[in-house]
Amino acid sequence: MISRSFVGEGACREVLEETGIKVETERLTGVYKNMKRGVVALVFRCRPIGGEEHTSDESLDVRWFTREEVESHMVEAYAVRVLDALDAGGPQVRAHDGRRLLRADPTAL
Repeated sequence: MISRSFVGEGACREVLEETGIKVETERLTGVYKNMKRGVVALVFRCRPIGGEEHTSDESLDVRWFTREEVESHMVEAYAVRVLDALDAGGPQVRAHDGRRLLRADPTAL
């Protein structure tokens, strides 16, 4: 993400570049830290408003998943991001090791 852009704008731009889908952000749904890499990801629920699906250098496939498909096709650390975005609750704060969620105190992030 370009450092001078607003976070929501950066998320919309990344989705468009990587998938061809133009989106608008609705709300922040989670903050996720990969404890092994020290990377923090902010995840937003977005809604599609246009564009045409395509792959890019950063995406091998673009498709829509049901909740059940998310749970069966994605590793836990990434599936939880999508599932949190589908839920109506407030933003979640979670830590993971790149594959599995860590059940640690979220204030330790």
